[in-house]
Order: sequence, then structure tokens, then C-alpha cells
Amino acid sequence: MCEDIPCKPPKDAHPRWLKLRDLVKALRFPTRWAIIEFIGDGVKSTTEIYEHLIERGEQLTKPGFYYHISELKNAGIIEVAEYMEKGGGAPEKIWKLKTKRIVFDLLEREGEENK
Repeated sequence: MCEDIPCKPPKDAHPRWLKLRDLVKALRFPTRWAIIEFIGDGVKSTTEIYEHLIERGEQLTKPGFYYHISELKNAGIIEVAEYMEKGGGAPEKIWKLKTKRIVFDLLEREGEENK
């Protein structure tokens, strides 16, 4: 996977480059694009998303699915919109897109953030 390109960033890597790299890493799998497209402009429960992916033919274990969700959340692409109580157990997460657009400002000044 990293034959010609170093896997680790250089020690002097710019913070904005690291942020861009993390976004690209989060979006590199078709399963994650399928999650984004399924959530769309609405909200979807964890169960709805998982069942949708399985119906599409994705070969996903539950841990694999939760890893994809976690990577999208950590990259700031999706977020928990609310929790839904399910008879007795832990509440189920309801997801929404945190952003529908990624804008990368090459001239961002220190202390400023892209919204």
C-alpha cells in the first residue's frame, strides 16, 4: 500500500495537510460513501444504516461497520443527531451529516477554522 509513498507524514508536515489527509483517509472506502449517501439530508439510525448496507450486498461484520461509522465521525463528516430509546438496552444513535461540503482554505490563518 505504501510502496512508493511514505506512510508516515514528515515531521514538519503542515497541520492543514494533516487535516486534509485525515479527511481523505476517512473517505477512501466505498462503504463510507454509501453511508454518507444513505444518510443524505435526513437522519438514520445505526440499525437502518447497517441493514441498508447489508441489503446492498456489503460483506460487513458489526465491528467492521462500527469502524466505518467511527472513522466518519472522527473526521467530522457525521455526528450523532439524537438518541432513540430501545426497550431496556442502551439507546440507539441516530446519525446525520455534520457537513455536506468540504471546503479547504489554503490560506487559513492560525486560530481560524473552516466551517
